[in-house]
Amino acid sequence: MLTILFDGIAYGMLLFVLAVGLAVTMGLMNFINLAHGAFAMTGGYITVLLMQRLDVPFLVCLPLAFLGAALLGAVLERTLYRPLYRKPHLDQVLFSIGLVFMSVAAVDYYVGSTQQIMQLPEWLKGRTEIGSLGMGHYRLFIIAVCAALTVGLQFILAKTRFGSRLRASVDDQRVAAGMGINVNVVFLSTFAFGSGLAGLGGALGAEVLGLDPSFPLKFMIYFLIVVAVGGTSSITGPLLAALLLGIADVAGKYYIPRMGAFIVYALMIVILLWRPNGLFVRQGGKA
Repeated sequence: MLTILFDGIAYGMLLFVLAVGLAVTMGLMNFINLAHGAFAMTGGYITVLLMQRLDVPFLVCLPLAFLGAALLGAVLERTLYRPLYRKPHLDQVLFSIGLVFMSVAAVDYYVGSTQQIMQLPEWLKGRTEIGSLGMGHYRLFIIAVCAALTVGLQFILAKTRFGSRLRASVDDQRVAAGMGINVNVVFLSTFAFGSGLAGLGGALGAEVLGLDPSFPLKFMIYFLIVVAVGGTSSITGPLLAALLLGIADVAGKYYIPRMGAFIVYALMIVILLWRPNGLFVRQGGKA
């Protein structure tokens, strides 16, 4: 039981890092980017290909995956996404879905459709047993990295000048611009950072989730569940939603494997019936 809980927490923390960038773009930038999984796939393939073909150490690949996905996000935000900020949400959905299928086709053409194998360093392959609790070293590593990222992200959004400028830009772009805030730079930085987090999550999750060209399609629904259940007005909501989703998914596959993802979707429906706007909702302009 404790091992299942531990694995569920690790899985949930990984889902949080993968999905938090989508929560930021939807909640703070009011843009529905269903191509978010493509940036996660980018980070995963950067890591796997660098390790396989150039023997780059795993710990070096992680920041490179973040930077690569962030750079791709910055370029696409400047060239493709920005003109759609004021468009209806349906246009945003159709556009980003199109990007998903383009990314799937491109990766399948250039890399191949086979699932990629990532060889972890030896120090991450072991397992520690404490009574009835079995803890995989790699899952411990995931929890530690994701916890540090969560604290850092919460600090950036709540306590820094950039976080204040981002909230001001979202609340009223004209007023923010009149106060000397470069709204375009703020949105560009936010989108790039969210894409980089997705890339880092993809790099961390390549070994746990598997990596092939269909990655953005397979996990798109999980990202949306995290954002829908957790809400988009804070970091706490998506974090709690990701943990609930991770634990429910791991426990369901262990105890009732024939039910598949039924437990996850049932939990989502129950929570949304109880809290239609997510677990944490901004009230009176405050998170």
